[in-house]
Order: sequence, then structure tokens, then C-alpha cells
Amino acid sequence: MATTYNNLYLDARRELRGAGIPAAQLEAREIVCYVAGKTREEFFRDMSLYASDQVEERVKELTRRRLEGEPVAYIIGEWEFYGLSLDVSREVLIPRMDTEVLSERAILAARGAGEGCRVLDLCAGSGCVGLAIAANVPSCKVVLADNSEGALRVCRQNIRRCGLNDQVTSLFADAKLPPLPALWDFDVIACNPPYIPSGDIPGLDPSVKDYEPHEALDGGEDGLDFYRSVASKWKGAIRLGGRLLFEVGMGQATDVEAILSQNGFEDIQTFPDTQGILRVVEGTINE
Repeated sequence: MATTYNNLYLDARRELRGAGIPAAQLEAREIVCYVAGKTREEFFRDMSLYASDQVEERVKELTRRRLEGEPVAYIIGEWEFYGLSLDVSREVLIPRMDTEVLSERAILAARGAGEGCRVLDLCAGSGCVGLAIAANVPSCKVVLADNSEGALRVCRQNIRRCGLNDQVTSLFADAKLPPLPALWDFDVIACNPPYIPSGDIPGLDPSVKDYEPHEALDGGEDGLDFYRSVASKWKGAIRLGGRLLFEVGMGQATDVEAILSQNGFEDIQTFPDTQGILRVVEGTINE
């Protein structure tokens, strides 16, 4: 018996909720929209229409995959971040709302730097942070840098998808090594590095540890390896008066503030995410 899009959605939501998935409503809607080839607006418009048997079976199949642990973003191959729809694959971390704080702070820093501002998104992954900056600061130029060829491939797809080819480029760079000659003279460096302590990774939620790339999670023994490297080796790539902004994990803000201070950064500030967790630490190079 045929079922409506709304009932398909409600059935998927019920199964996901029953499995304890917090974002069951959002994820059920994304699965149905993806299978049906509909935008959210079209889904809401067509909720009372009947879906084909093929759509119904496909929704059930993808819901089963989610119940087995696979993140919805990888199942559908895209996710939304800061108002942008972005391609994602298992070669990059899934963009998270927590990271929008880093984008917001970097957007403000880029606007403050004025016309012709140069921005680097270091450890770019999907490119979500740098693309959000570019989309909201049309006068700036952005470089997306990562040491993963798979991540850079996703970055290039997202540059095209967002229509930002004239404003954004991508380059290979290892955040643990000094920058190449092409990567200098930035007004803003935004960095969301791997910051999970190595010993904590086995205890992560299966949807993270079994699916997301470990090289984008593992921040070394204490989770702070990348902060030390970037603060010491990349500060010369920042113009005088320029800012370095880090996303940090829960409980890491004080340590990262100290790392910035030890490396000569000034005007160090820390900002919380929507849950009140200290999430972004930033500092300025003045000399």
C-alpha cells in the first residue's frame, strides 16, 4: 500500500528516535529529501503526496544504514554549514554547528582587515570554514589548505558548488611543518585542527570513530600537538596586526591561550559556542 512522504518521514523519525539519535527529526527529513530528490521546501509542499515504492524502499534502506551507525552526512554525501550546502565524504570531518563559532569570529576578523584581506583556512577538511568566510566577506581572498589529497578534492568540489572559484583556492599544506612560500602574508588564519587526545579516540561515539577520518581527529597524546606547531611555525605567515583563530575541544581553552601567549600572540580572547563551551581561542601578532 502506497505511503505519503509525510508518513515515510514519520516512520524514519520514529525509528531513529527509538535508537536514541538526538537529531532524529532533522536526519529523517534529510534522508527523505535526498531519496526523493526534493528540497526542504518541496518536501513540505509535497508531504501529503504518495511516494513511489522505490522511494519507500530506498528510505528504509538508508534509515537502516543510519541505525547501524553510519552518519547521515556520509549517507547522502552532503551537509549544511553556515547556510552553505557542502559536499562531504568519509575523507573529511562532517561540518558541525560548534565550528560555526570559528567561522563567525573569522568573518568579523576578515571584515575588520578591510579590502583585499587574505584568509587561510588551515586543516580545511571540507573547506567549510574558509568557504563561509568567503561567502560572507566578498572582498577577501581565501586559501583552503590541508595535508589530505582526499580533503582537497572535496574542497575543490565545494569551491565550485558554492560558486566561489574567483575568490577561493586550495593548496596542499601540512600544519605541523613551516608554511611553503606561497602561504604567507595572511590577515587571518582560521584553524580547526585535530584535537582529540589519541587515547580518547577508542571511546568516541561509533558514528565518529568508525566512520570519520582518524587523521582529522587525532591531536596527539594530550590533543595539543597541532596548536603548538601552528602557533610556533605559522606565526610568520601572519601580517602584523593579523589574527590566528583556533577551534578548541572541551577543556582545552586555557592550554591553548597559554600556547598563544608563549609564542608572542597578544590580545588573546576566548569565545563560547551555543552550549556555553569555550570553543574559539584567538590572538593577534603585533610585532
